[in-house]
Amino acid sequence: MAQGHPVASPQKLHATERVAHFRWLICGLLFYATTVNYMDRMVLGILKPTIAANLHWTETQYGLINSAFQLGYAFMMPIAGRLLDRLGLRLGYAAAVLFWSISSMCHALAGNAFQFAMARLGLGLGEAANFPGAIKTVATWFPKRERALAIGIFNSGSNIGAVLAPLAVPILTAHFGWHSAFLFTGSLSLTWAIIWSIFYRDPEKQPRLSAAELAYIRSDQDEAAVSSVPYVLLLDKRATWAFLIGKFLTDPVWWFYLFWLPGFLHLKYGLNLLQLGPPLIVIYLAADLGSIGAGWLSSFLLKRGWSVARARKTAMLICALCVVAVIFVPAAAGNLWLTVALIAMATSAHQGWSANLFAMASDTFPRTAVGSIVGLGGLGGAVGGMIAQPAIGKWLDLSHESYAPLFFAAGSIYLIALLIIHVLLPRFEQVEVQ
Repeated sequence: MAQGHPVASPQKLHATERVAHFRWLICGLLFYATTVNYMDRMVLGILKPTIAANLHWTETQYGLINSAFQLGYAFMMPIAGRLLDRLGLRLGYAAAVLFWSISSMCHALAGNAFQFAMARLGLGLGEAANFPGAIKTVATWFPKRERALAIGIFNSGSNIGAVLAPLAVPILTAHFGWHSAFLFTGSLSLTWAIIWSIFYRDPEKQPRLSAAELAYIRSDQDEAAVSSVPYVLLLDKRATWAFLIGKFLTDPVWWFYLFWLPGFLHLKYGLNLLQLGPPLIVIYLAADLGSIGAGWLSSFLLKRGWSVARARKTAMLICALCVVAVIFVPAAAGNLWLTVALIAMATSAHQGWSANLFAMASDTFPRTAVGSIVGLGGLGGAVGGMIAQPAIGKWLDLSHESYAPLFFAAGSIYLIALLIIHVLLPRFEQVEVQ
């Protein structure tokens, strides 16, 4: 190897040699990236009642603005995964975050629905790289038995971002106007890109990583066999379609919460910009616990000797059952905190589901293909969202803002998705991609 440490066999490690925890610092950077990623994408949803009132948007227009984000996300997802596989994590990940940082700040210059849609398009193009990059980093830096936990931890950044955004946005808006919120969150993303460029190296080239920890990281990983996997070859695998369909069906539910929940709470409970903070914080803190908890659960089951497929699917089944609670949101009308509790259970379960779905991708594909496979899955999720967003807006305009069918769909789709995944992928086996 050109730099860094030789990979020591784990059998050669002395029993007393400690494995350090540098890999968890890398996980911390992924957590930071995901946090600011979600802060950037949440700002518009929080400000929707304020900006829509000023610019006289209809629900359909707002849905189309969100669809522009999903269009950029969908278009770039498979490209982002491939670029990360080819350019490497240090350069590719930093460039993507820099692009979405600039796009986020461009929202502050928008003055009509079309200009907001263009800014959202750019944000989607840049943010598409976050999850392929983060999952590829986990596959590079963690053994299989720790991946679901690592994914759960960094994925919880989406919920921390969703907590910090409703704290920061109303204060910034009250003191400096709504433009400042986009400038602030965009600057946080820019800071991350600088830190990552300076700090990150692959494990074999990372001088701060001990030989013992490197051997531990590689102890149950597949060997890198190829540098690029044709998409045609990936699309021929059942595991690809299991992941892609799972994302296509369930990602739009998360987008629904992210983009439409502030407007729902404003409409049904009359919450203003400052009052939205506490309910949203409760909902996304619960989601944070679900992300880490379900990731921990499948890792715990693996350590107890369960097969990878059984451990992941058990955790996903529990999450799919918990999501059903959101169906009862319309029955809780008039009770804000019961509504919040039901939605919080669903968002928590979604994030636990997502952590194990991402782990499934790294379980079944070699790490050199992980960026591409997650990119394809992200494409499926973004296409689902791109279809759902304008449909939600149109439905709300036509139905005079009836949310009941939307919550029913959000609560039932996970069990359908899990059934399809199980039929396509009854066992988790390493996919051959050569």
